[in-house]
Amino acid sequence: MPESAVLTPITNIVRPTKKQRELLEFISSFIAEHGYSPCYREIMAGCNYTSVATVALHVNNLIKRGHLQKRDRSARSLEVVAAPEKPFYSNQIKVAEEKWLITLIESRFIHVEGFTRPEQTDIDNLYVLVGSLRVLGLDGAAQSFIPRLSVLKKRLAST
Repeated sequence: MPESAVLTPITNIVRPTKKQRELLEFISSFIAEHGYSPCYREIMAGCNYTSVATVALHVNNLIKRGHLQKRDRSARSLEVVAAPEKPFYSNQIKVAEEKWLITLIESRFIHVEGFTRPEQTDIDNLYVLVGSLRVLGLDGAAQSFIPRLSVLKKRLAST
């Protein structure tokens, strides 16, 4: 195989379109059922395309996007590339992290409450911290800081 034909890994895979997803599902199920990949005519029939050229166009686009790969330009050599696992992010935090965060916010409140005249940016930052508690599902903790925010806001307005 020439050096230029070596497959290079694609790190930035673009999500497939609906049609492309249908084609990928067809190829995957065909391979699972038969043990080898379908030829273009089988894809054409299975996906209700009207020409082999349409199949070739979709297959080539899926190869460029990193969803399919072809081995050695041989027949029935299509392989569906497994999508990289996306990290799962959750807004749930551990009890220890919750305590740490609330303690951190508490210390920030004490610091700002110690000012004779708090700055608007300090109060805005406290609002962001309290909002982060809500985003994390810690509504009770967020609610406990609201009266203190109100006092600081009144203190700012009165000076």
